[in-house]
Parts: sequence; C-alpha cells; structure tokens
Amino acid sequence: MASPRLTGIFCPHMVPLDDWGRIDEDELRRLVEWLIQRGVHGLYPNGSSGEFTLFSAEERRRIVRIVADQARGRVKVMAGATEATVDLTLEACAAYADMGCDCAAIVPPYYFKLSQPNVREYFRLLARHSPLDLVLYNIPQFANEIAVETVSVLADLPRIIGIKDSSRDFPRYLNTIAAVRPRRPDFSFLIGCEEILVPSLIMGGDGGTLATSGVVPELLVRMYDDTRAGRLATAVAQQFALLELIRAVVFGTGFPEGLRAALEVRGFRMGRPRQPLAPEMQVDAAQLRHGLAQALASLGCPLDARGELPGVCAGVESQPRTEPSDLERLVERVVREALRG
Repeated sequence: MASPRLTGIFCPHMVPLDDWGRIDEDELRRLVEWLIQRGVHGLYPNGSSGEFTLFSAEERRRIVRIVADQARGRVKVMAGATEATVDLTLEACAAYADMGCDCAAIVPPYYFKLSQPNVREYFRLLARHSPLDLVLYNIPQFANEIAVETVSVLADLPRIIGIKDSSRDFPRYLNTIAAVRPRRPDFSFLIGCEEILVPSLIMGGDGGTLATSGVVPELLVRMYDDTRAGRLATAVAQQFALLELIRAVVFGTGFPEGLRAALEVRGFRMGRPRQPLAPEMQVDAAQLRHGLAQALASLGCPLDARGELPGVCAGVESQPRTEPSDLERLVERVVREALRG
C-alpha cells in the first residue's frame, strides 16, 4: 500500500564544499538543521539544486546518509536516486531505503531521446523492483519528458506515489492532476516552480520542491501555510513579492550560482563551485546581498547584519489588512472546502 501523500515544502538543498572541493559534512549538517528549524516539511538531497550530476555515485550516497542521519525522522527525506541505468538506480534505491529515506525521486533517462513507451517501461521496471516508494521527476528541459498519458498509466503502480513537475507548464500540471487524482487520491503532486506555488496549491497541488526554499525557507513555508488555510490575499501578495527574489537568485546568474551566493549571504560557507566559471560569470556577492535584502524587505523580512531573518517574517503579519471583499470571501470559502476534500 502506498504511503500517505507527500505534502508541504520539500527543499532541494545545495551541498557545501570545503576549500578542496570536497563535501563539507559539518556545514551540510548545519544547513540541514537550519532548514528543519525553519519549518520545511521535507528534504530532497541530490536534486537539481544539489548539483547531483557533479558528484560521484559514492558521494551522492554519502550526501543522503548525512542528511538522513541529521534529520533523524523529524521531516521526510526524498532522496534523488537517478543513476545511469535501471540496475544502478535500483542499487541507489536499496541503499537509500537502508538509510531510512521515505522515498526516492527519479529523473527519466537523459541524453538519448526515448519514446514514451520506453519511458513508461523504464519506470515500470523501477516500480517493480524498488524497495522504496518512487516519485516521478518531470524536467523536460534536461531529460526525457514524462507525458501526461504516461503519468496516468504509471499512477496505477502502487510503488509510484507522486510526481515533481518542473516543466514550467501549468496547464500540463493541471491536466496531470485531472487525469490521475480521481483514481489515486493518495498520489502527490509537487510543483517545481516557485513562481506558481500558490496557484498550484489552489488548484489541488500538494506542495513543492523549490530551489528558493533553500535560501528563504521561512517564506515558502509561510506561503504554503497561508494558502492551505485560505488566507489567499496574504498568500497571493507573497507570491508576487517573491518574484523579485526568484529573479535575483534563480535567474540573475548561471544556475545554481545565485543560490550558492545567497546561502553565503545567509551565513553558510558554501565553497567554490565544481563547475568552472568564467571571470565575467562570477557572482557579485555585494550586488546579490543588496538584491536579496530588497526582495526580503518587500516581504516585510529585512536581513540583519548576519544575514538572518529577524523572526518569521513578522513584518508581514504586522501590516494592516483591509477587509476582504464579498468575492474574496467566496473564493476563500471555496478553496477551503476544496482543500478539505
């Protein structure tokens, strides 16, 4: 029987490196603890923001081992288990099951273009033999697509419990929910684009795996909580205000260098990237700090001198609120009823 649906904000966190480019275990543990203390509902080691393709298979397992050990069951751990072949991916799933992970996220095969029947067969084999529940990871920008029809077929397999969709295609996301949820109410739908977190939740999504949750977890958790509670005026305002932060951190520099620099701003030693950077592509930390501070100030969350948020966005709560209109009350009531259902 499938596990309960995954819900909330899962953080695809980065991995701090030391001066020699090796995994900095102490700093990784500090980052994981910081994320847990700030309310994330789950951790996603070996995701795209975690630069999983730049680590060896042995390093990827070490990363998950550290994260799972530090989490100690306080939040769910969804381990990225993508490897080059079915057999290697199954070996990774078995290792992560032994480490106590809750599930594994799997990217479809990449580099070689596959037909949808072959994508379907790939996941069928994994689902048949994996000791760990699986989450499909659709990111057609970098791997073979998992078409809506393919997701619908794979949803019949109990071992596959959800999908993370980073396609940036909202109509596709909605069509996937419509195709699967009537048959699999326990199937989880996680959005991978923070620009549409609130809309995805309103339309029946369960949460997100979002790069910016590794930098400002407080804000993403607040947006999730406000939307689920029907505080839509607040949630929508935060969604629009977050756009500036996304532009600065995710798209302002070569991904994921903006995230690395932003985490330095927040007080973590992230080390130099493994991917060589041209001099003109180096992140201007001072400029990023200014942009990050401006974006957070617009959300009522100014940075202090240490790069910390003074509480959980207290400024947002203290802003005066206008009385909701009849239309807003109607929308909030409908959303609350839908979320309860």
